[in-house]
Amino acid sequence: MTHSTTVFAHTHAIIDLAALKHNADIVRQSAPNSKIMAVIKADAYGHGMLEVANALSSVDGYAVARVHEAISLREAGIKKPILVLMGFATSDEVSMFSRHDLDAVIHNEHQLELLNSSVIAQPISVWLKINTGMNRLGVDAPEVRRLNDIMALSGKVRLPIKLMTHLACADDMNSNMTEAQIQLFDQSVDGLVGEQSITNSAGIIGWKYAQRQWVRPGIMLYGGNPFSSGKAEELGLKPVMTLKSNVVSLRSVKKGQSVGYGASWAPNRTSLIATIGIGYGDGYPRHAAHGTPVVIGGQKAPLVGRVSMDSINVDVSQCRNISIGDEAILWGEGLPIDDVAENSETISYELMCGITERVNRRYQESDNGE
Repeated sequence: MTHSTTVFAHTHAIIDLAALKHNADIVRQSAPNSKIMAVIKADAYGHGMLEVANALSSVDGYAVARVHEAISLREAGIKKPILVLMGFATSDEVSMFSRHDLDAVIHNEHQLELLNSSVIAQPISVWLKINTGMNRLGVDAPEVRRLNDIMALSGKVRLPIKLMTHLACADDMNSNMTEAQIQLFDQSVDGLVGEQSITNSAGIIGWKYAQRQWVRPGIMLYGGNPFSSGKAEELGLKPVMTLKSNVVSLRSVKKGQSVGYGASWAPNRTSLIATIGIGYGDGYPRHAAHGTPVVIGGQKAPLVGRVSMDSINVDVSQCRNISIGDEAILWGEGLPIDDVAENSETISYELMCGITERVNRRYQESDNGE
């Protein structure tokens, strides 16, 4: 009788909370005179919003994109300031901000009209967003003083009103746009007394004079490189997410035989191909190119063929002692996520946020893995 062994994929993401806290310390060291508004929108860039918020007890507040994210944090017991970057879109949402003591970004006059027409139990904290060149959200510079005065007189806003903008090109240290944006911001708010916030992760590191009273780190908290070049580790950052799976099959493929959908790749000699139990259904990028690195048994090996929904194929011909069941690292510890992003013509943000619900997240509390 022949016995066969079936190996199932054990795809999971290790979330290293010690690395997260380390990266927050880097923020604090980089901006020692600023308060930290940790950006934890989009489920903390795929890392788990509540787990990340609880781990980042050293920060001064949290920023999310939408009001339902903020309410879920409040209901989970988070007491610190929570800034909703998209602000409110309806009168009902204005009431939610008041009821749950949430900070709102106001980025257009329509929101101000909603606020003035709403009946609320208590005034809300407001951050007036100024468009200094991003041309996405924010009131134009000539309107800042008028709208600030309207809010100040409304009786529905806690004073003083905070002032913010968003940098479009801070990831490029050679761009002239960032300095132009900072200059326009300073001109727009001259004489206003509210606390200010300009810098994202790249701005915190690259444009220190713009740090002001609040900084808003995002990608650097999770160990991603905020700049368009260089490496996160050069900035002292550690990867927080390590995405893992395992080898579910090994197959010898002869020269000229194709591997994967579309027959887009074939070896030029007989090769040992490992199939890994992860695919775009888990959030691994479908457009990862041939040659994208994967680490198996501490050895780097190239992705070959197209990414499938549930699996990828890796040429392990040059690796030693590869067996079915071996652990594979797709990014994280030992394999920078930015390397995978570059091979997929995307950015680390998208890879982190793209991890799907079927990937189990395992939280690691300390440096020794406990």
